[in-house]
Amino acid sequence: MRAKASDMHSKDCVKVAVRVRPFNKRERDAGSHCVVSMVSSSITIQDPRDSQNRRLFCFDYAYWSHSGFAQDRRGLFVPEEPGGRYADQDSVFQDLGEGILENALQGYNATLLAYGQTGSGKSYSMVGYGPNKGLVPKLCDRLFEAIRENQDTRQCQVFFSMMEIYNEQVIDLLSRGSRTPAGLRVREEQQRGFYVEGLRTVPCDSAPQVEQLMEQGTRTRTTAATHMNANSSRSHMLIILQLKQIFSKESITKQSNINLVDLAGSERQRSSGSEADRLKEGTAINLSLTTLGNVISALADVAVGKKVIHIPYRDSVLTKLLQSALGGNSRTVMIATLSPADICYEESLSTLRYAERAKRIQNRAVVNESPTERLVKELKAENARLLQRLSRLGQEGRRANDETKELRQLLTHNELQIRAIQTLWEQHLQEALKDWEQQYANITQLLFLSPTAIHKVSLSLPHCQERRMMQMHPYILNINEDAQLSGVVKLFIQEGEWDIGLCDSSLRSISIKGLGIQERHAVFRNEQRRVTLTPQPGSKVIVNGHAVFQTTELQHLDRLILGSNCTYLFIGYPSERGGDDWSRYDYDYFQSELAAAEGIHLVMCLCLGESSATSTQTDPSLLAVFYDYIKLMPMVAEANQMSQELNKGVEFKLEIKNLALSDSKGHDLEKEIVVRVTSVGRKQVWMWSKAKFVNRKFLMEEVYQQHQAEQNADTALPRDKDPFWDPVEPLLLGTAHLWLQSLAFRIPLEEQLEVLGSEGTEEAILQAQLVPCNSTGLPLGEDDILIDPSELLGRRLDFQLVLEQCCGLRWIREARNRGVQFGFRLFDCSQPLYTPAVWHNFNPLLDHRVHFASLHTSQRLLDYLQSSAVVLELWGLQGGDSARGRSVRPSCDAEFARALKVFYHSMTSVRGQLQRLRRHRPSEESDLLGLRLFIDEQSRLLRDFSEQLEHSVSALKQDVAAIVRRKRERSGIWS
Repeated sequence: MRAKASDMHSKDCVKVAVRVRPFNKRERDAGSHCVVSMVSSSITIQDPRDSQNRRLFCFDYAYWSHSGFAQDRRGLFVPEEPGGRYADQDSVFQDLGEGILENALQGYNATLLAYGQTGSGKSYSMVGYGPNKGLVPKLCDRLFEAIRENQDTRQCQVFFSMMEIYNEQVIDLLSRGSRTPAGLRVREEQQRGFYVEGLRTVPCDSAPQVEQLMEQGTRTRTTAATHMNANSSRSHMLIILQLKQIFSKESITKQSNINLVDLAGSERQRSSGSEADRLKEGTAINLSLTTLGNVISALADVAVGKKVIHIPYRDSVLTKLLQSALGGNSRTVMIATLSPADICYEESLSTLRYAERAKRIQNRAVVNESPTERLVKELKAENARLLQRLSRLGQEGRRANDETKELRQLLTHNELQIRAIQTLWEQHLQEALKDWEQQYANITQLLFLSPTAIHKVSLSLPHCQERRMMQMHPYILNINEDAQLSGVVKLFIQEGEWDIGLCDSSLRSISIKGLGIQERHAVFRNEQRRVTLTPQPGSKVIVNGHAVFQTTELQHLDRLILGSNCTYLFIGYPSERGGDDWSRYDYDYFQSELAAAEGIHLVMCLCLGESSATSTQTDPSLLAVFYDYIKLMPMVAEANQMSQELNKGVEFKLEIKNLALSDSKGHDLEKEIVVRVTSVGRKQVWMWSKAKFVNRKFLMEEVYQQHQAEQNADTALPRDKDPFWDPVEPLLLGTAHLWLQSLAFRIPLEEQLEVLGSEGTEEAILQAQLVPCNSTGLPLGEDDILIDPSELLGRRLDFQLVLEQCCGLRWIREARNRGVQFGFRLFDCSQPLYTPAVWHNFNPLLDHRVHFASLHTSQRLLDYLQSSAVVLELWGLQGGDSARGRSVRPSCDAEFARALKVFYHSMTSVRGQLQRLRRHRPSEESDLLGLRLFIDEQSRLLRDFSEQLEHSVSALKQDVAAIVRRKRERSGIWS
């Protein structure tokens, strides 16, 4: 169910639309299931792991574009049946685009925000693909159509700007000149608000002209992303259409800005308590998107009546530029796009929650009338008064001649002012159009002075020239993670020998830039309609997922990766092309091919899911692991390249965490991607989660870009620490399971356990014992063995866990300056216990014994012993590292003193509240209404006092109970 477009401006609340896209190739290959359903404007999302967990959301517009569509002869996606539920591009534009256009023509500012995770369909909804035009091109078509229809009543001009925000830097996508390293500056004026200083604004008089500018901006964005090592999914793109209208008869001018914003991908990071710097760096990876969420949350609170002291518009570049769109002078629409696949459940749920908050925001939109309108009105009103005075003075005779002369001079002056104001706009238009025509002529001029000139201007070839080259020569085209940026750059390989790399001075060179690209990276040879590629020494070249070091003949649709992550698809001669479907060779295809070469592929993850005894279908988390792996692969390659160029001596490697590990019940632990970080020289190792690595890699890019700018690897870092390094910390090497079932029968157990690493590697052999004993620690004899474990119920149970020796420690064999210790947790112990650390010995004698006692054996403890194992964790220690769990363990007395200190501090507030109660008295002059108000206030103060007192006492009780429990656990005593 969709509202009419005219309803969009009945209120100034932010209107929110949600669109559900079809499964993409990776989701279809993985056998994904749809977890989203839609009825009218309501959307329900179901947790794939819990069928009872459903969430319902309601929005202003809801579009089902997941199924029920077909492709017609023109290539348009339309409903399979007339009146079907499928929402095509026209349906979305009729609801959202028409309303935005109508608001702009009326003189209101209008904003369209596209929000969602990478690959959820934001760019398709905004820009479209092929004949399926999106909101932006359709809006431009309709805008110029409306201008032509109303050209008799108003004079209009449209100005176009296009920018990108990446790493808090504003990049002008229409400027082909040199850019400042820090990007354009955002300034503020009282009248204009926030604006981008020096942003190029181009006057346009047709939709095709806007399309040309968008194409130019997209190509600039593509090459900038390649050169800066930036990911377009982490950048925001803003298109601003400034509409200026003059109504000659009414002497009215109106100006409105149409902001079209494609926000960065909203990937949801997994939280992890072990990442101390996550909050700090998590905002750094996309400060603008984080701040936008904070602004939306604050404005949503304001809308429901909460007191909000500060709305953080100034905390990021994006929110500064969108201040009028959110809570300001604009009529705003947000379209949130999401995938219905089970493997994207977390991200889709996060998107829906975000959109739900946004719909509460209320704006204050007004018609933007130019100050010149008021000035013209005032001048005309003054002239009318002057004419009235002149008509009266004409009858008074000669004595009024001087005053009449002065009035006529004022009339003439005012008329000249009015005429000047009305012609100034037209002069500005003519000058701006002339400037644009000259600039466009310079951009599109072809320099065919030599064959290499085609490569030098390949990004600005007109469509006719580009098509002619495509029909004559083989070429490589770029493949980008953002589908909108794929196929933008085409590098033609003409006959002869061509160097490809950073070099651009040679007449026979193809210039590319990016991480890991050498001055002369490789050589293309096009001879006798055969194209070969020869890597140069030290350069990285991958063809179809495999590294090549010798001359390789290229075949049509071969996949090339040059350097760290410059990805290209080779297109052969026209005679080789046939009717191939090139679209399947997307960015994911390249990375999946690389992963398969490393032994990680989709079939492996599917087999892992099917091998689980408790699973009847593929676990979505396993598929998510695979896609995390292929997503992080190019980032790891780039991090390694940056480390190499900056001489950091750090290596990064992707691993699948918990691939071969299980919990105390023997159930497989959830798999996730981690990055193993190794300092080659220091022999130190860290394990970074996906979130931490992505955040750190973002910081590495800043360091690298500064290094590139200053050409000095020893330059001061732009942040307070080097993102390549961390303080050393214990590292979980692997686990071993010692099953406790023998204790239920009071039978001793001696085992030689294999300590397995995350991926199934043998890290060590551990000799361990379980010894049933009496309260003094003496082992029990054979006469104490039980036939029926239930005989233990209600009785005391004592046993000792003995860790004797660890043999063949691979961790220490690799570097003798390392150490190890074991950690374990039994039953309901809240804190793990650790053995003393041992160093420099790969066959250490542990001789560690812990006595455990249960004063009254419960059924729950008995069930635990019969079905569980104690998981013995092997922790690796490194130079300068404290033994895990032993350096910051305060005594019980210290913990109790700290709890009392907190209690006394809270009691200070309680005493203050009590004093306010004592001083609170009714006025002697109070009437009945005053007494009622006094009683209400007194009741509130009493309630606050009671709540504070209860909270303070309750907190003290909980702290003391926790201290007692920890003391008993450390003593190995269970009640």
